[in-house]
Amino acid sequence: MQLQTHINIPEEKPKIDYSSKVLLLGSCFSENIGEKFAYYQFQQLQNPFGILFHPFAIESFIKKVVSQQKYTEQEIFEHQEIFSCFDAHSRLNALSKEELLSNLNSALVETFQFLKKATHITITLGTAWIYKHIEQNKYVANCHKIPQKNFQKELSSVEGIEKSLQNIIAYIQQINTNGKFIFTISPVRHAKDGLVENQQSKAHLIAALHQIRKKLENLYYFPSYEIMMDELRDYRFYAADLLHPNQIAVDYIWDKFVDTWFSSSTLAVMKEVKQIQQGLAHKPFNAHSDAHQKFQKKLQQKVEKLQQQFSFFKF
Repeated sequence: MQLQTHINIPEEKPKIDYSSKVLLLGSCFSENIGEKFAYYQFQQLQNPFGILFHPFAIESFIKKVVSQQKYTEQEIFEHQEIFSCFDAHSRLNALSKEELLSNLNSALVETFQFLKKATHITITLGTAWIYKHIEQNKYVANCHKIPQKNFQKELSSVEGIEKSLQNIIAYIQQINTNGKFIFTISPVRHAKDGLVENQQSKAHLIAALHQIRKKLENLYYFPSYEIMMDELRDYRFYAADLLHPNQIAVDYIWDKFVDTWFSSSTLAVMKEVKQIQQGLAHKPFNAHSDAHQKFQKKLQQKVEKLQQQFSFFKF
């Protein structure tokens, strides 16, 4: 008896291995996957501007990165004694304008340097709903707790999202013509918009992505959203808020991603990395015992062996 429908996901190339450089941008689900890349010691950079839910926000960020324009005082603001920027997540907020500008511009430089050499650009789209600051006539990535009366909420059209995604790809290809684009839709449900409105939003994102897939090469789609909706369609795979995938679901989707994009030789190294990570996380009953000292010595030998092969590993 089959109790689950399965999505057929073909293997993709070029594979991700330990020589790859993976840039991850987008919604909070991109950070779930980014944490996996970090755990397994891949060369990766995730969300330098923090979580960006909407394609327009990602487009604005990438345009700024590629143009190598720096942020100035005119592009930031102070609210409740915190300095913020409408283009970035609150993670970059600061107590002084100098610190915020440093955070923003350092992130731009870091992304530019990484993006030039990125082999895979993974973008997770979260929502088609976006807020426009009425006075500035500007779409924002984050409202930073500014009163809602200052914003107009809009649902971006399929055509508008498609154009934005094309712009993102075109900007990146100005400095990197070889990177492969992996797009996915976040399985996180945006209940604040309303559950019906959330489905409408996801539909716009999916439709736009599949439109540009017909037109562009080196663009791949990984069905994170569909896996959650079809293979994991049970609330036991959600966190307590009933909106975010829980750790079991994240691990399941990650395993599907690995099966799709990683080679067998990469999996062998990942197994060694996992053993080391588990060893480092181990809490001994007696840290001074001979057995634990031998365990630590053997673990250090494993670390050094891998670091000889992969100098960028940092345990």
